[in-house]
Amino acid sequence: MPISEFLIPEFDSEMKKTRTTLERVPADQKDFAPHPKSMPLGKLAPHVAELAGFGLTILTTPELDFAKGSRKRLPGESAAQLVQALDEGAAKVRAALQSTSDEAWKDPWKLSFQDKTIFEGSRFMAYRQMFLNHHVHHRAQLGVYLRLNEKPVPATYGQSADDTMGF
Repeated sequence: MPISEFLIPEFDSEMKKTRTTLERVPADQKDFAPHPKSMPLGKLAPHVAELAGFGLTILTTPELDFAKGSRKRLPGESAAQLVQALDEGAAKVRAALQSTSDEAWKDPWKLSFQDKTIFEGSRFMAYRQMFLNHHVHHRAQLGVYLRLNEKPVPATYGQSADDTMGF
């Protein structure tokens, strides 16, 4: 079985959980941050929604230097907009996953900023660490923000205090 076939069910599951989380983001709390050093909700939620685009970059290019090129950030105007951005990006990543050969997972991949290396390793490790683990990390942060704003936190790897998943 190709490596991608093992990764697609996990990807689908994580995107579904993220979608549920983004559906609950309060549009009227963009400036909320639990700490002065924390990213405000109006920046964190769009970041989570857009991370699938980063996954696509990892799967389809040999490197990315954040300092090169320009990227327009998603404004995060509503939960519906966040979900739409996630769905569109996730569909592209899923298609790229399906067409990624086992050999391509071994290819080198590099992430940098102004030619300073942030990550350098195999495409597989870039996909796992820099995209998927990064995505899950920020989704968990978003769950904390939901809790602190009295919004129901979705179940992810078992029930939450708000969602029982039928248990």
